[in-house]
Amino acid sequence: MLNKQNSSKKTGSERVREARKRSQKRGYMADINMRAVAVLVAAFIILVLLAISGLQKVGKFLKSSKVEGTEVTTEIADEKLKKQITIDEIDITGMKMSEAKAAIDKVYPWKLTVHIGDDLSDSMVLDNVLDTKVTKLLNEIYADVDNAASHYEINFDDVDIDSLVEKAKEKWNINPVNGSISGFNKETKSFTYADESDGYLIDEERLKSDLKSYLSRKNFEADISGVRNEVKASISAAKAKEMYKVIGTFTTKTTDNKDRNTNISLASEALDGLIIKPGEEFSFNNTTGNRTLERGYKPAGAYVNGVLSEEPGGGVCQVSSTLYNAVIFSGLKTTERHAHSFEPSYVTPGEDAMVSYDGYAGPDMKFINTSDTAIAIRAVLTGQTLTCSIIGIPILEEGVTVEMSSKKISDLNPPVPEYIEDKSLKKGKQVVVIEAKKGSRWATTYIVKKDGVLVKEEPFHNSTYKGKPAKIKVNPESEETSASKSNESSVSSTESISSAHVNQTTSAASTQAESTQEKTSESTTKKKDSGSSESTVEKLSTEEKSTKAKETKESTKSEETSAKSKESTKAKESTKAKESTKAKETTAEPTVEKLTTTEAAKTEETVEKLEN
Repeated sequence: MLNKQNSSKKTGSERVREARKRSQKRGYMADINMRAVAVLVAAFIILVLLAISGLQKVGKFLKSSKVEGTEVTTEIADEKLKKQITIDEIDITGMKMSEAKAAIDKVYPWKLTVHIGDDLSDSMVLDNVLDTKVTKLLNEIYADVDNAASHYEINFDDVDIDSLVEKAKEKWNINPVNGSISGFNKETKSFTYADESDGYLIDEERLKSDLKSYLSRKNFEADISGVRNEVKASISAAKAKEMYKVIGTFTTKTTDNKDRNTNISLASEALDGLIIKPGEEFSFNNTTGNRTLERGYKPAGAYVNGVLSEEPGGGVCQVSSTLYNAVIFSGLKTTERHAHSFEPSYVTPGEDAMVSYDGYAGPDMKFINTSDTAIAIRAVLTGQTLTCSIIGIPILEEGVTVEMSSKKISDLNPPVPEYIEDKSLKKGKQVVVIEAKKGSRWATTYIVKKDGVLVKEEPFHNSTYKGKPAKIKVNPESEETSASKSNESSVSSTESISSAHVNQTTSAASTQAESTQEKTSESTTKKKDSGSSESTVEKLSTEEKSTKAKETKESTKSEETSAKSKESTKAKESTKAKESTKAKETTAEPTVEKLTTTEAAKTEETVEKLEN
């Protein structure tokens, strides 16, 4: 009733607008294709269903994934097998995986045993390889039932049989032991030898054949009688004593540095007489231990991070390098070797072995005894002669020798010079204390010969060594300062005709200094040839003096004309005082000089003693 009253109150134009709106709405509804909407809704529903189905399949796939290749998830394992499947003659249809496993175990209980000879008490139940086979097979079936076959056979391969034989060998094999070097008497400096002993080995071929027969017949409860044969040692102690000899040796010379030789001696004593068994790895660091003051090692020249310093144990690298060569020549090969920071002086670069140790880690020299018998090390320092040798039964064939050949393949620029302040030198003068040394790269070749004829030659390793900087003593005053003062003296002297001769000498000195700065190496060569330790100004010839004097006078006249009379007077008075002093102080030719041959040799010798 209220709506009708409201409607009656509306104007005609309002009623027309409302009618138009209702008409438009009916038009919009008419334009919508209800069939298309229904199709879209249906398609959406189908997509949702497919997505759900896909997720279920993915979940099922993930559930069927194996854990470490032996197990499937609990959900899959708990599912009963709906497909008709048999394993050998065992039907596992309708069973869960655990039920199938139990059914197979019931038919095939595992009690496969091996004993030796007639002694039944000395027996061993072999590892259950059947259990591993069955578990793997069931995992494959239950993980993908749809693609599983209807019948499976349990089979064993050579890997399974070999694993069982290895277990038997571990229990019963006793390898024969040859007579061998076994110890070293440090007092008598002689080796002792252990007696040989016979061994007992499983007849592998017979055991493999028996196992294969029982496994193929699915007889997993058999008791196999294994055979163990006695094997005689091939080398008696007496024979070994005759066969052992030096199979690799190398000698180097040490310096006369007492502390360094003490360190070399201690490291040598730690190595001397060491026995290394077949298959055992030797470590230089583990054998000598940490080289500390408490253990008797002395501070001596050693490189730490490429810097020469006094370190306890300095010099032991000579022992490791000497031993390294002996090891290579014996026919063994190292498992760890490092080049020094700088070229060694006691062995050919590329044939050294640097070691360092802080008690926990560090560069080491290692090798493995790959021979069939034990070997021993001899390391002896006699005076300044160090010899390391490998004692053993020859590894190389008779007539075969091993060599190393190292060649420099490139030079490396030395570091920037190190300058040492020395105020005792004349101003601007420099003196070379130690000449710069270039770094280098070396390539080492491994060479095998038989009766002197090359058999094999192959790259062995490359080594890189740093260069060493020149050490130069220098006066704190630079060449530029000295030359500058010389030029000032020359300009001042030209203001006075009476000081023409001094000016002439100073100008010549200045000119000579500039020439020297441009050609330092040429000047150094001239000084070396003449044997002079200081630079000198060569005397000008009479004609040169005359010519330069005329040029000086003309220059002086022109300068006097332009100069003020007061300044000229003051310059004349001050010049005379300055000239007399500077003529004595000024070094006409500041150069880089070398020490005399004797001094340089002594300095270089001192450095070499500290190195390595």
